[in-house]
Amino acid sequence: MKNYVAPGQTIQHTPAAARAAGAATLIGTRIGVAINDVAISTEGTFAIKGVFTLPKLSTDVVTQGALVYWDNTNLRLTLSSAGNTLCGWAYEAAGSGVASVACVINEI
Repeated sequence: MKNYVAPGQTIQHTPAAARAAGAATLIGTRIGVAINDVAISTEGTFAIKGVFTLPKLSTDVVTQGALVYWDNTNLRLTLSSAGNTLCGWAYEAAGSGVASVACVINEI
């Protein structure tokens, strides 16, 4: 097929800041999770589909299935849409005091 590009599980991206393997970054209106360490201004491979445990605002009480947003300033998930980017939904619940949550990324 002449128009086939890729399976769509990963994307090549050049982040504006270094990202460690497993760290998320904003790619337009979506997020990607670094497959390996990616240096600043260097192209790397980012997963754009799947379930990933990512940092969250520890005071948020996240229910399973809740929409979550990416806070690109603090590099974490939050329940607050104000100034943040919708990036997926909570795969599991995570209460107050919990610093991370599993999230289905880029599927709303």
